[in-house]
Amino acid sequence: MNLEKVIFGFFIVLALTLNFGYFIGDIDNPAHHHVYELYAAIIVNLIATVLKFGDRTQIGAVHLATSLVADLQLITAAVLFAAVSGTPSEATIINHVVSLSGGALLANVISVILLMAETITLRR
Repeated sequence: MNLEKVIFGFFIVLALTLNFGYFIGDIDNPAHHHVYELYAAIIVNLIATVLKFGDRTQIGAVHLATSLVADLQLITAAVLFAAVSGTPSEATIINHVVSLSGGALLANVISVILLMAETITLRR
């Protein structure tokens, strides 16, 4: 078993699950979207991005692109959330924050699909 591949797969799947955990819930209810889960998703996505830098294949480039998209959307969501947290407009802006998280979730799903396709086509 290749420990590097295990760690790589772990962080990709963890990024997806954390992002899904933040995304799920009523889109306009801030109580359903915990800010610490958003920050955890950002940190794990950034770690997954760093792990993807070493691969020089075409699928590695797509992995990196999906990770950069997820990072950009999650960081934008966190900045937007921090700007309106505790203000009266939080209830309306949370829709945008969750939507950005949903875009990052889609990028993470694509990354996991690529990981599964790469694993299935792997020959011994």
